[in-house]
Amino acid sequence: MVHFLLGIRAKLESLTNLQPQGGCNDPNFTYLFKLKCEGCGELTEKEIGVRLSLGNGKGAPHLVRKCKFCEREGSVTMMADRGRPLTQTGLYSPLMMFNCKGYEPVDFVFSGGWKVESVAGTSFDNVDLSKGEFSGYDERGEFPVMISKLHATFTVVTPGRPGYRNFVRW
Repeated sequence: MVHFLLGIRAKLESLTNLQPQGGCNDPNFTYLFKLKCEGCGELTEKEIGVRLSLGNGKGAPHLVRKCKFCEREGSVTMMADRGRPLTQTGLYSPLMMFNCKGYEPVDFVFSGGWKVESVAGTSFDNVDLSKGEFSGYDERGEFPVMISKLHATFTVVTPGRPGYRNFVRW
């Protein structure tokens, strides 16, 4: 069993605590990414959306699908309580961990539904990051704010390997 940890980083200007609107365990936040079949290497044509609210119970997969090319079945199960908000520019922050069987997640897509706070404490809700950036103005603090240089990566985390527990807590 292999786990994939989604980490995000961005350049935050006068901002902190970038995360999904309802927090890192938001059941309605849709994670969009492509899947690569571990059997044949085929990449899904479109991004696949996965949400915590799609699960059928504890431990049940949040997504089950067959590869269109080789017809092997695979699943993706989201593992809550592994993420935390992005607070610093340039550093990766873990957002969500995925237990994948038969598939590998690739190419995370930033979309809408994010929240972020200014360093003065102003909250910006339902931020859309689909264009790769966000800019606004904090009227309380009287300064501009910006998110740019978004980047996401999936890191393979194997249970039982040295350092796994520390990596999971990241």
